[in-house]
Amino acid sequence: MKMVSFDTTKRTQVIDITKELTEQARIWGKSGIINVYCPHTTAGLTIQENYDPSVKDDILNTLERLVPQNFAYRHSENNADAHIKSVLCGVSITIPVSNGHLLLGRWQGVLLLELDGPRKRQVYLTFIEGEESK
Repeated sequence: MKMVSFDTTKRTQVIDITKELTEQARIWGKSGIINVYCPHTTAGLTIQENYDPSVKDDILNTLERLVPQNFAYRHSENNADAHIKSVLCGVSITIPVSNGHLLLGRWQGVLLLELDGPRKRQVYLTFIEGEESK
């Protein structure tokens, strides 16, 4: 298992972590799957387009419309919206790996969603070896 840390700089932010995952897959150099897990209740993970930077803004803007920060939530720590947004995004993803290469689509990237920052966030990567690709 490998832990990777990210320092976020805003309350809500999308960070492309594909580069870090690609590097770790290359180091492992085998075929199988990588499980990516974010152990935070106010952050999330998704696989989405990472070519057009406006997609990141659209994700955050849509989450804010669906789950506004300023609403009368029963949870009163001023971050109830972040908890709900995290539920919508999820905190883990699994990516197939072939001979040390992530099997992502041409425009896909792995995005870490900061929903209650700025904070230091960790992501855990677990590799499960499978059969070599033919």
